[in-house]
Amino acid sequence: MKNLLPILFLVTILFASSCKKGKRQAVIETKFGNITVELSDSTPIHRDNFIKLVNDGFYDGLLFHRVISDFMIQGGDPESKDAPISKRLGANGPGYTISPELKGLLHYRGALASARKGPKGNPDSGSQFYLVQGKKQLTEEDLKKAEQYNKLTYTDEEKAKYLKEGGYPFLDNNYTVFGYVIDGMDVIDKIANVKKVPGDRPAENIAMKIKMIN
Repeated sequence: MKNLLPILFLVTILFASSCKKGKRQAVIETKFGNITVELSDSTPIHRDNFIKLVNDGFYDGLLFHRVISDFMIQGGDPESKDAPISKRLGANGPGYTISPELKGLLHYRGALASARKGPKGNPDSGSQFYLVQGKKQLTEEDLKKAEQYNKLTYTDEEKAKYLKEGGYPFLDNNYTVFGYVIDGMDVIDKIANVKKVPGDRPAENIAMKIKMIN
């Protein structure tokens, strides 16, 4: 019976999401402004899990507990709500993990991706996610190094997009990207550049509230 629980959970959230048409979007509200993300249909398990958590109010009041300039901002640890600045964060989730869905979605600026503890092959966090700030200016050499490191080959279109938009290609083919920011990159830039304490935690708490908008 215990083995059936994860299957029943996934069936439930997949069915619930299938009743909606069009790509799903959510707004992440912060004191710096709002970030709108559009979820990808090519990663349905991550998409539907995120939607369920949002609709359950899971993320409301949680913090962006790890932010690194020119890289990403990360949140979704349930232990972060009202956590004192001395508390170590980043190891907790909703009580379950998710299998990676590496579907070729790339870490352009504004990518929404699932955090993971440990090396590639480990399960993804059930709730923690990051938003890519990345480098605004990438070079052809950066992309060549990323191809070698990640053992992949970018198409001409993918290269052009990276060179135009920026991002963090060294994470490609290693972490599950399940959506992209469609509005509010300036908010991510502001959060990524705040003053931090050791451990890359913002010196002042940055809480979030997330709601689905379609």
